[in-house]
Amino acid sequence: MMDLHGWIELGLFMAALFALTKPVGLHLARTLDAGGRTILDPVLKPMERLLYRLLRIEPTAEQDWRRYAYSLLAFSFAGLIFTYALLRLQHLLPLNPQRLGPVAPDLAFNSAASFSTNTNWQSYTGESTLSYFSQMVGLVFQQFASAAAGIAVAAALVRGLARQSVRTLGNFWVDLVRVTLYLLLPLSFLLAVFLVSQGVVQNFRPYTSVPGSASANSPSSRTPEQILPQGPAASQTAIKIVGTNGGGFFNANAAHPYENPTPLANFIQILAIFLIPSGLTYYLGRMVKNQRHGWAVWTAMAFLFLAAVLLCWRAESTGNPRWRESGVDAAEGNMEGKEVRFGVFDSVLFATVTTDASCGAVNSMHDSFTPLGGLIPLINIQLGEVVFGGVGSGLYGMIVFIVLAVFLTGLMVGRTPELLGKKIDAYDVKVSVLAVLVIVFSTLGFSAWAAASSWGRAGAANAGPHGLSEILYAFSSATGNNGSAFAGLNGNTAWYNITLALAMLCGRFLMIVPVLALAGHLALKKRLPPSAASFPVNGPIFIVILVGTIVIVGGLTFLPGLALGPIIEHFVMTGTSTVF
Repeated sequence: MMDLHGWIELGLFMAALFALTKPVGLHLARTLDAGGRTILDPVLKPMERLLYRLLRIEPTAEQDWRRYAYSLLAFSFAGLIFTYALLRLQHLLPLNPQRLGPVAPDLAFNSAASFSTNTNWQSYTGESTLSYFSQMVGLVFQQFASAAAGIAVAAALVRGLARQSVRTLGNFWVDLVRVTLYLLLPLSFLLAVFLVSQGVVQNFRPYTSVPGSASANSPSSRTPEQILPQGPAASQTAIKIVGTNGGGFFNANAAHPYENPTPLANFIQILAIFLIPSGLTYYLGRMVKNQRHGWAVWTAMAFLFLAAVLLCWRAESTGNPRWRESGVDAAEGNMEGKEVRFGVFDSVLFATVTTDASCGAVNSMHDSFTPLGGLIPLINIQLGEVVFGGVGSGLYGMIVFIVLAVFLTGLMVGRTPELLGKKIDAYDVKVSVLAVLVIVFSTLGFSAWAAASSWGRAGAANAGPHGLSEILYAFSSATGNNGSAFAGLNGNTAWYNITLALAMLCGRFLMIVPVLALAGHLALKKRLPPSAASFPVNGPIFIVILVGTIVIVGGLTFLPGLALGPIIEHFVMTGTSTVF
């Protein structure tokens, strides 16, 4: 049932997100301006200068798009190698009270690729696979670095729109340092302190052993001993949320009471996922000197988000009709795979937010959603995660769609496509289409390979359309750098670890390079004054066209796969007789 509590919470969520968008956007503008001043300068400016000296960075030297891309790729590759080596050698490193052994080569490669691409897909159980050192030094470092890199790419593309007749887009190393120091670290610290206050664990203790208790009916029998995992969970949970990373410290992720213990913690975590992506829309408007354009982009994102929430909420509140046919009371809706302390709406809100953003955190198991309820997280990822999206990746993915929307509109009305005073030519369209096609070919190509192979079908927990949904979701999540899973797929096999890792690398870097090429080409152009032929990019018509472009491009591309998976499963559930 879509109850009053859910409507009130949804209203509070949107009001809080709207209210925080401008202050976060202003802070982003000051952070991404190398000469900008922030309230944190007295504390962090000396550290920033020290890092420049240690890394031999000249903060005033800017880069063209090729050097910017090369710096990002080199940094990401070095981070991947570092993380892989750390996971393989964790048994020789400190902070390993459980004496966990080295991570297997294929799993280490998968995890290193996952965290270096801001995906944070986990084919392992955190509490039984990784030491505290691996979690804190290897994975948390990547959670900061990959998130900062995504924001840096968004900043470079916005500079390409804002500047004219120049070749440079800023300095990747300066953007990386400033985003980490002035944005991600302070926000993560504040969120970590809040999470500790709610009961999230933060320690380096060995796991706690709880003896079994005697049964009331049979005093001679005892329940099994329980092992309660410990560790620095609050600090990792904070950056996994703020950086839209999603890697859970524990296997159950945000469903685990040590990561997400209260409804208030759940609400703040959901809000924090959208915080930076929402602020980036205000940053966009401020930098291009058209704040109404920034708010128009925000409105398009908010519309798509609310539509997804309401559709998923409706499906999960209705539940499975077969339960009612068999006489089971399902008044609360579909509660399978959901925590009672969150209920249907908080589970739906988290699932929608985490898949609209490139965040893999989950507080419920999407594999247990109804077919149409599970369709929403899946299609959120396949649309490119541009509905607020990941930190940085959501904005630059949305700008790619804006370029395509402006181009298509120009074709329909017979005008030369123009975006914010800059003519959109064949080169801009080609690199934008290339960025979109990378997602399509990687997702569908790897999914088809797995579905047609014995190793792929063996990993799915279900046969038929639901099994296809599990496979399609896995490669959509990997290519979209989301990291969440249907939770019904055994991805910890050599074939899945390697193919998923390749999908993550393709979805991240083969998209970033065309985006930076687009930024460099836009920066070279002169900005023309508005004229009668200019298409306004800040009104209702623009919002409708942008939303339509996103839905049509994403929907038509993936519709055949969705029809064979969750859509046909829905008709099987509702249109066939119940058999027991």
